[in-house]
Parts: sequence; structure tokens; C-alpha cells
Amino acid sequence: MERTDDLGALLSETGPNAIVGWVVVVILSLTAVLSALEGAFDWTFIALVVVVIVLVPGGAFRDPRVMPPWELVAIAAVPILWEALLGRAFVTDVPAYLAVAALALLIAVELHQFTAVRLNHGLAIALVALTTLAVAGIWNVLQWVADVLVGTSFVLDSRSQDAINADMMIEFIYAGIAGIGGGLLFDLYFRSRNRMPTERTYVPPKPRGELETEADAASTGEPDSPKLRDRLGISPRRQRQASRSMQVVLAVVLVWGLYVRDLPTIANAAVALAITFVPAILEREYDLPMDAGLVLWITTAVFLHALGSAGLYDAIDPWDHLTHALSASVVSAAGYAIFRAIHVHTDRVYIPPKVMAAFILIFVFAAGVLWEILEFIIDQSAIVFGLDAVLAQYGINDTIVDLIFNAVGAIIVTLWGTAYLTDVSDSLSERFDRLVETE
Repeated sequence: MERTDDLGALLSETGPNAIVGWVVVVILSLTAVLSALEGAFDWTFIALVVVVIVLVPGGAFRDPRVMPPWELVAIAAVPILWEALLGRAFVTDVPAYLAVAALALLIAVELHQFTAVRLNHGLAIALVALTTLAVAGIWNVLQWVADVLVGTSFVLDSRSQDAINADMMIEFIYAGIAGIGGGLLFDLYFRSRNRMPTERTYVPPKPRGELETEADAASTGEPDSPKLRDRLGISPRRQRQASRSMQVVLAVVLVWGLYVRDLPTIANAAVALAITFVPAILEREYDLPMDAGLVLWITTAVFLHALGSAGLYDAIDPWDHLTHALSASVVSAAGYAIFRAIHVHTDRVYIPPKVMAAFILIFVFAAGVLWEILEFIIDQSAIVFGLDAVLAQYGINDTIVDLIFNAVGAIIVTLWGTAYLTDVSDSLSERFDRLVETE
């Protein structure tokens, strides 16, 4: 059977590949049984997930020879076999998360091959890195929740909050290394096997009711996409005034920080103030439509964070949760705009709405993990050099709750806010088109 499209070509029906793949499947199945008998149900679950994902292509094509490349299957299987046979963890978490990266690529390949989803080579590799980071965050959140609700000790043990948090940050760094390294390794693998993307002739149909561009809307007589500024209950003029007022307050906070020589306040106020000017720059330089509601949304997020750094984080406990949820909503909005712009820009990429929601959550969780890593590095560097930390961490509970509220912000945008970002993503797509035409 021919598989000349982007990622479908990664599936193989050669005899040697199938033999090795089936050997690994049998070994993993026996390992799952052994792990279950020993009470290691987490590793049992992981092994069975890998087995199911590996067997999906053969079941779909009704051909036991059709399997993903055996190299990817082996990478995903190594940590499971290591844990089951040797009973001890790796020196670092890099091999385990490299297996996650391999598993993420297998899932991307099978989504592309057996569903309406269409991913090109570059987007699939980016998703590998993002998924690896997101899995690290989600896995630790789930373990922490189990410790709190059930009384297990996956994460929370006799160590201090800071010590546990430091170990988790190191794990996140390993996940980042594995995600990026895995993406690069897989890219080299594809190139060496001449399995680079080729042009598609298939253009997936647009779902009913989904209007990809303003031209579509005009041709069908449908109204333009809704504007956030029209749904906030205040006039666009008042929204712009509110944004400018917050800019003035940020400038005052910056001056106050300079006066008292408080480094965290200076840094956070300066960065926040700079970000508030980004929408105007994007609109002026790149013709991206930024209505007053979107500008107010972005400005409010950075404004509240800057106020928190100036003292409200310590004075009001929920303030940190509010700012993380709001900041995550901005990040998820950016992720949606980028993914949808790629989706509109090329016929070789198609991301249905339900899958788009999953991609947004992965994007936000990965961004949240990267933010926590950044906070950790800045915090530890400040300790080493004897400076006040511009960004500080306050133990494992604070980190996990931050990640949870990141997900809350992403879910809110996914359920409610994506309709207001259509103009931005369409403009980004047009920008991509112009860049391609000039090359």
C-alpha cells in the first residue's frame, strides 16, 4: 500500500520491521503482567498504552506487518523494561522522557494516518517537544493530587517543600532536554531514511459552519467573527482608557521601584510595561488586528502580575492563582492563534476543533513548565549571587497549584475565548502567505 503523504510514510509494512516490532510488543505485554503481579500498576498502565499505540496501525489496516518504525518502538520500551527487569531508575530522567517523546511522535503519526488530523513534518516535531514538557507537568500534578487526596507519597514525602520542588525542577529540565533532543534526533532519523514530507493532493473538507477566512464569510453571507470589545459591557473607548490607565500605573510602579531600589519590582514592572506596547507594535508593523478588548486582556494580565511582584503576592494569597490563570489564558490565546493560522495557511495541515483544544492544553502546560524552570533558574541564581530574586518559587505546593491554574486559564479560553481570535489568526495566515510568496 502506498503512503506518500507527510507522516503516513513513517509507517512500515516490511517483514523485518514487523518481526522486531512484534517481539517488542510480546516482551512489553509480559512486562505488563509482571509489573501488575508486583503491584507496580503505574508501569503496567504505561506498558499497555505503548502496546495499544503500536498495534493500532496493524488493526486499522488489518495487516499485522503494518507497524511504526521499530526504532521508535524500542525507544519507548527501554525505560519500561529497565524499570521492570532491573528495578531501579535511571541516573537521570532523560531516557524516560525520551521515551515519552517517541510515544508522542507515534501518536502524531497515527492521528495523521487514521483521523481527520493532518500534520506536516515540522509541526509534528514541535508537538513532540511540547508534549514531552506537558507530560512532565501533568504527571507530577497527578501524583501530587494523589498524595493530597489519597495519602500516597509519590511526590510529597518527609523532605521539605523546597527540596521536593528543586527535584521536580530538575526533572522538568531533563524533560526539556529530552523533548528538544528527541525532536532533533527524530528529524535526523527522518532525513537519513528519506522520509521527509511530500506534497499532498488531499485537501480535507471544512466542517460545516467553520469559516476559514474573511473571504469565506463574505461569500456565504455570514457575519464577521465576534469582537471581544463588544462583549465586555463597556465601550471600546473606555477599554482603551483602562489599558492606558494601567500603563500609567505600571510606569509609576517602575519609578517607585527605582526610588526604593527594589530589583524584583523594577524588573517585573519594566517587562510588564514593555509588553503592553506589543499589541500596538503588532498592529502597526504587521497589520495584525488587535481590538480594544484583546489589548485590555493582555494589559490586565501583565498589570496584575506586576502588582503582585510589588507586594500583593505576599499580601493576598489568591493573587498568584488569579495572575497565573489570566496569564495562561493569554498564552493559550497565542497558541490558538498560531495553530489556527498554520491550519488556515496550508492545506497540508488540518486540526479539527476538538484536537485544537487538546493542542492548546499541551501548549499551555508546556509553557507553564518552561516558566517554572525559568523561575527556578532565576531564583537559584539570585541565591548564589546574593541578590533579590526577580522571580521566586515557594515550594512544591505553590508550583503545582500554579500549573493547575494554568490549565484553568487554558480551558476558559478553549471553551469561550477562541471565537474572538479568528481575525488575529486569519491575519497571521495571510502574513505566512505573503512570506511564502516573497521567497
